Amino acid sequence: MNENFDLQNYLSKGIERVVSEAVKATLKNPKESAFMLKFAAASRTASKKRRIAENNGEHIPSFLIASITSQCNLHCAGCYSRCSHATTDSEPVRQLTSEDWLNIFDEADALGISFILLAGGEPMLRRDIIEAAGQKQNILFPIFTNGTYMNDRYFALFDKCRNLVPIMSIEGNQEMTDARRGKGIYEKLIANMNEFKKKGLVFGASVTVTKQNYKEVCSDAFLNELSERGCKAVIFVEYVPVTDDSKELAPEDAQRKFLQGEILRLRQERPEMVYISFPGDEKSSGGCVAAGRGFFHINSHGGAEPCPFSPYSDINVKNTSLRAALQSPLFTALRSGDILLDDHEGGCVLYEKRDLVESLLAQAQH
Repeated sequence: MNENFDLQNYLSKGIERVVSEAVKATLKNPKESAFMLKFAAASRTASKKRRIAENNGEHIPSFLIASITSQCNLHCAGCYSRCSHATTDSEPVRQLTSEDWLNIFDEADALGISFILLAGGEPMLRRDIIEAAGQKQNILFPIFTNGTYMNDRYFALFDKCRNLVPIMSIEGNQEMTDARRGKGIYEKLIANMNEFKKKGLVFGASVTVTKQNYKEVCSDAFLNELSERGCKAVIFVEYVPVTDDSKELAPEDAQRKFLQGEILRLRQERPEMVYISFPGDEKSSGGCVAAGRGFFHINSHGGAEPCPFSPYSDINVKNTSLRAALQSPLFTALRSGDILLDDHEGGCVLYEKRDLVESLLAQAQH
């Protein structure tokens, strides 16, 4: 790793780039532009808070991933969350309440966290929490959703609270999307996108990149479809296997290399949308940014985890604070060792080295 690399600066610049792109993309919509300009100011204030903390020896990441429910209505092929038994069909007991989450959002705002990605399960099953997030206008909340619960009440909420940005999961064309997510899902997503465009609302798309769809999701035909419908961001998430059975979905090195080359091309040739690649973009930040280096994860029961793909926790924010979670023995051990910087087969380093993470967790709990 380059010792002169400034991870905080890399992430701050990344936020500014996303915001400035969004401002450019929304100039035709005064309501959206007004929000984006206010958010740009809030993001600079948050960056200053993080810089002050850094100068005092405390590292605060700019991103948090919040899995606000464990419940989901779909059974997507190879779903990492179901494979690791983090997602169920019915609503589990003892999940954090909307009040618990609002407290977390309040503390995140005070610490200088600018982005909180709402995930699940299916996050739109928890409208109470999404409404609480809408109150926190200094924070941008991308909502990773399968899109099946989108309705007029949600469209009205997204119009009122411009800091809530749905990121709908799509796997490429109709055949590929329905094969992984279920029959009729593609048509529902396209109908949602058309409605977003009609109402002048911002949305993004999330693509799980697998061995089957890696070429299709970088194709001009697919991206034209998204762009023409008003999509402003495409997040490419390389499929991470969490069981041996699901390994056949994971892209291989040559396919990952193809994807990264295509993303560089898209950023040059198609600037109308913002492109983020995970975990691919981590390489430019000097290694894995989990465990609070760049982001961390809170599960639906309050457990603070390094990453959704590494579901290990030694502290719960229901009984403590985000600040304490960032200093947990497990997070501290992961950040202070070499594991996040290690070479690995590709994809997720914490999944590849899960035996080591489990041994660090065992030490942290003693």
